[in-house]
Amino acid sequence: MIDRSIPYYNLILKCDKVHITPISLPKGYHFKIFEVGDEKFWSKLEYEIGDFSSIEEAKVYFKTNYCNQIDELKKRCVFVVDDKGSVVGSCIAWHNLKDKDTVASLHWLVVSPKHQGKHIGLALCQKVMEIFKEFEEAPIYIHTQPWSYKAIFLYTKLGFKIQKTDTFSHYENQYDKALETLKSILTERQVNQLISYSE
Repeated sequence: MIDRSIPYYNLILKCDKVHITPISLPKGYHFKIFEVGDEKFWSKLEYEIGDFSSIEEAKVYFKTNYCNQIDELKKRCVFVVDDKGSVVGSCIAWHNLKDKDTVASLHWLVVSPKHQGKHIGLALCQKVMEIFKEFEEAPIYIHTQPWSYKAIFLYTKLGFKIQKTDTFSHYENQYDKALETLKSILTERQVNQLISYSE
């Protein structure tokens, strides 16, 4: 489970060019693309990992921020389903403003705690990157924070670089403060690895 006692600072990542890699979805799982009504699955997942205080709050957020573009959701919101038919993960190939332009951005990578450690998060990111590639969208941005350091290492494997100054949407880039926080929870080797992926 994510340690939310870790201080929250904005970290911005960017991938200038999509590198397609073979998708490593584990046996017994398959992808599903969003259909109307699937917001209930997303809301349950996000509540389960603690991003929202209730399923209803998560559902309101999703409807407010995404359901006004249903046709886009049907192309860009990906779920992973297990062999029992349960939705266990999700990720969205979305977009945000950067100044007055629209840029691609990876939103809300989430995997149910019961299914973590099986590389489902990696498979979801690979699938979303394929969607960005299909729509010829680059660069791609991600907003994250120090408590998601495991995901940060995953993103760097897919070609993302941590941005020292660049940003998008409404986010203030807090690279220095985020790095200091990461130094307090990661090994020196891990920190140096992240620094090597910074630009």
